[in-house]
Amino acid sequence: MINKILNILNEEIIPAEGCTEPIAIAYAASKLTSVLGNIPEKIDIYLSGNMIKNVKSVKIPNSEGMVGIESSVAMGAILGNCEKELMVISHVDTYRLSEVKEYVESGKINVFLNKSDIKLYIRIEGTYGNDSAVVEIQNYHTNITKIVKNGEEIKGCSCDDKCGGDVMTDRTFLSLELIYELAKSIDLSLIEPIFQKVIDYNTAIANEGLKNDWGIAIGKTIKEGIEEGVYGNDIRNNMASFASAGSDARMNGCSLPVMTTSGSGNQGMTASLGVIKFCEMKGISHEELIRGLFFSHMTTIHIKSNIGRLSAYCGAICASAGAAGAISFLDGLSLEQINYAIETTLGTLSGVICDGAKSSCATKIASGITCAFDSYFAAKKNRKLLFGEGIVGKNVEATIKNAGILGQEGMQVTDEVILDIMINNK
Repeated sequence: MINKILNILNEEIIPAEGCTEPIAIAYAASKLTSVLGNIPEKIDIYLSGNMIKNVKSVKIPNSEGMVGIESSVAMGAILGNCEKELMVISHVDTYRLSEVKEYVESGKINVFLNKSDIKLYIRIEGTYGNDSAVVEIQNYHTNITKIVKNGEEIKGCSCDDKCGGDVMTDRTFLSLELIYELAKSIDLSLIEPIFQKVIDYNTAIANEGLKNDWGIAIGKTIKEGIEEGVYGNDIRNNMASFASAGSDARMNGCSLPVMTTSGSGNQGMTASLGVIKFCEMKGISHEELIRGLFFSHMTTIHIKSNIGRLSAYCGAICASAGAAGAISFLDGLSLEQINYAIETTLGTLSGVICDGAKSSCATKIASGITCAFDSYFAAKKNRKLLFGEGIVGKNVEATIKNAGILGQEGMQVTDEVILDIMINNK
């Protein structure tokens, strides 16, 4: 059981620089260049709708503010290092950005919508001289399922052991009761290295977001409101400011890495930054902080596993529910009360849509963390949303399953409409 949990943590909580969807495209393009042995002379890329949605408006780190699919492809193909996976463009030669811009403007990159049920899909095809290559990614951001060169599938790739089945550890055994018991009892030395990185990386980018104007700067705005007396200088507002500031910076091209959760930096920051600020302001020990982060991230993973990697359901809401449970746990609430906090968060904000990665992710995180705190405090007073009120089920596991049904089935048409609006919006 412990080995499974550690495998899940190592699979789900990983570093990434930049929003994971454009970075996954850059990773695929960098791999394509590596397979061809040269920068492709022409590239065709086929993407699922959710990939297109999440790349359209977010700024790419180390690119001097470039956005979009073509820029992501060119950054990876020309400057990327595929060995670094989601850190693929973390140490690029910025003096070569003119090459990237020329490549984008040359019309060498053609983008196509791949119509299938796979929510996270990338297939990138390129040619150089008489050579051709294909790299395909499915389901997870670094899960290369196919590499072909000159019509022949390459054998002996690092992806070979992943190319035929689910690459992730089974999560179906997870439950809030199990997560709660493990958070109390797991050997701290097994999880502290992971969560120390979470603290270090995510705190650094949050502080950057509080310091400078990135995008809408909602985190900095709330902080300024606290300083000016417009907002109360309380735990709730400080949590919302700190958590959203990290997203402000990340969605607008900050080159600092973050520790992601369930394939998303915004989820990783939502699950961690509010909890970190809660512990700081309540004087909670470092050991308890680590246990609280474990609870938050594992709960986020549990909820997100029911919804899927990409959908029209905002992933920051899953992480907000994780944060609600974590601060309830850290304040010594019972498992029953912790479940109340999680259910109230999901029952309140499950209608928040994902309309792509961009500045408004930060404002959604601010709303999510505010709701998480309200749900925690209501639970402390033994107040909760009741069974049958909307998507709230008979218990917390039923509510999580209902959120999954909503995200996977109920929002299918929503996802299509959002994509159509984003592509054709004028």
